[in-house]
Amino acid sequence: MAGMGNGERRDAEFAGKAALVTGGARGVGRETVALLSARGARVVAVDLRPETEDLPEEFPGVLAVTGDVTREETAVGAVRRAVDAFGRLDILVNNAGRTVNKPVTDTTAEDWDAVMAVNARGSFFFAREAFGAMRAGGGGAIVSTGSYASTVGLPEGIAYSASKGALAQLTKVLAVEGGPLGIRANLVAAGVIESDFLDTFRSDSRAYLASFADAQPLGRVAQPAEIAEVLCFLASPRSSFVTGAVVAADGGFTAL
Repeated sequence: MAGMGNGERRDAEFAGKAALVTGGARGVGRETVALLSARGARVVAVDLRPETEDLPEEFPGVLAVTGDVTREETAVGAVRRAVDAFGRLDILVNNAGRTVNKPVTDTTAEDWDAVMAVNARGSFFFAREAFGAMRAGGGGAIVSTGSYASTVGLPEGIAYSASKGALAQLTKVLAVEGGPLGIRANLVAAGVIESDFLDTFRSDSRAYLASFADAQPLGRVAQPAEIAEVLCFLASPRSSFVTGAVVAADGGFTAL
């Protein structure tokens, strides 16, 4: 990488690499698909939403898989699709996520299981399958979209916080097991992002999230593309000595 100009690096840093992104149809996932594709990667995008099938029209060469990340067969099939199509898998971005905002005493078993199924169980399935493919291919990078809820307690977020804490620990184990195999694993502890992440239970999702601007030292919340940039950095050779890390991208919230 030494001597490579910024423009050249940005345009070609993922040339020849194969990537898989979960939750790729919206928000951070969509921006990550866009960045990886623009910078030379061949990408499989996975999402439950039907608009996943529209991604190849906007990003030529991207392959779409519509599926539920909580189902083991979705992970198995998506990784196989990448390997069959591209001959390898170099990058996994575990981005699919779900939340529920309820006090502890109002959180049901169904709430807990639904959040854990996406954020922890689904991420495990994809990491396990990707790890196997990367081991066979001589290495790779697994990057997960976590949250500052991995490290601090958020009121009315017991299931979400626990699931993101589990994802952080999953990341560390992957890093320890993967190190000798050339497989790196890192997590981005993202802060509040202006997106439609809460649209399953709020009609004003973006505006509501943006309203938390003053809680961040930077005085604003993140845009999806800003988090996608951090994910792509951790997936790139520029972070070649970074593994097992929980990297804060939270506007300074956890510095308070």
